[in-house]
Amino acid sequence: MVLIVIDGLDASGKSTQALRLFNFLKNQGGTVYVRFHPSDDNFFGVEAKSFLYLRGKGAHFAAAFYFMIDVIRSVLMYSWRRFDYVIFVRYLMGTAYLPSPLHRIAYHFFSSTVPTSDLMFFLDVRPEEAYSRIRRMGKRQEMFEGLEELRRIRRKALSLALMGKWTIIDANKLVKDVEKEIEKCI
Repeated sequence: MVLIVIDGLDASGKSTQALRLFNFLKNQGGTVYVRFHPSDDNFFGVEAKSFLYLRGKGAHFAAAFYFMIDVIRSVLMYSWRRFDYVIFVRYLMGTAYLPSPLHRIAYHFFSSTVPTSDLMFFLDVRPEEAYSRIRRMGKRQEMFEGLEELRRIRRKALSLALMGKWTIIDANKLVKDVEKEIEKCI
């Protein structure tokens, strides 16, 4: 089984690229499983999502805590299944949403605890571009989707990506160009 991780800021194109990669790998004859976080099929993922629409430090911490438990649950429940490829969308970079310096401590703990891969992609998008995409979607804004929050989280996430085995991809480009860049690495 090959683990592939696609991570990045909100509106960086993670889900889009994961679904395109799913189709690419399936067309190559592989068996593929995609897991999105936070998930809708368990208590921890549902709680993580619900806290994203609240404000305050307690909600901030709760969203990040439930998110991390949801990811760990996914690793325990799904990583053993028989697939050629498992794609996790939102994985270790959820730690960047924690307050400093806790985000670094949590990242080091989780990156040494959960499986990692040489195929971990951080889709880097300018906060202004991410914010513009979020606004165009017209959906209810989560606590981390304001421009200043996106700037702060991007700084932390990039610093974590530069320490790890991440391939950083410029996600400000066209969707098909990002897709080709990921496929070249697979």
